[in-house]
Amino acid sequence: MSKMSYSSASMSSGSRTARRTVEFGRTYVVRPKAKHQATIVWLHGLGDNGSSWSQLLDNLPLPNIKWICPTAPTRPVTALGGYSCTAWFDEGELSEDGPNDVEGLDASIAHIANLLSTEPSDVKLGIGGFSMGAACALYSAACFAQGKYGNGNPYPINLKAVVGLSGWLPGARNIRNKIGSNDAARRAASLPILFCHGQCDEVVPYKYGERSSQMMSSAGFRYVTFRSYEGLGHYTVPKEMEEVCQWLQTRLGA
Repeated sequence: MSKMSYSSASMSSGSRTARRTVEFGRTYVVRPKAKHQATIVWLHGLGDNGSSWSQLLDNLPLPNIKWICPTAPTRPVTALGGYSCTAWFDEGELSEDGPNDVEGLDASIAHIANLLSTEPSDVKLGIGGFSMGAACALYSAACFAQGKYGNGNPYPINLKAVVGLSGWLPGARNIRNKIGSNDAARRAASLPILFCHGQCDEVVPYKYGERSSQMMSSAGFRYVTFRSYEGLGHYTVPKEMEEVCQWLQTRLGA
């Protein structure tokens, strides 16, 4: 799920910039326990924060990976009737059209790109997340392939891996039309993406994750892996995280 804190006036008045300042919360960092080979920004779900995931990631058997776990801004969320909580962008009803909040998505993935921009040049870079965080990670993958954010500004990070747990790609229905140039097709074909989704997910229904993976594959993302979990709801389980670890080890050599 997702959320963003722009005032309704700023959304409707094209010339005015009366939007609220977006302030991200605390960032938690898990240092690598051995030689630093990869850095992954990991994004929490709606209403959560970076701390809970940093504790889980710290216990994974991936000693060569540095994890950066930011916290989303607090903002009103349409899907929650305007209730404010931490969210990477605003989201109403889930849809494969859109995204509705391009400004919110762009602001969040620019923040993520900024976190990765200071990493050493020999370190491989990735983005992962859960639920709304997965939506941001997959949107980052789309922007990487296109070479630009939704607003047209250049996307600066060379991604090597993207992981989305219990998530979806905002605007998935339009992704094929956006991978038009040879450069975009080449970048899409180079980026490994892992989807994991529970068949009993009651928050982000399974079909959204499955269809997003299919639409990305048909758009030219050649290395899309989709893992399905029978009986799993909107949460993660050790078996899923074990498969994430194995996939990252294979794709990043970490």
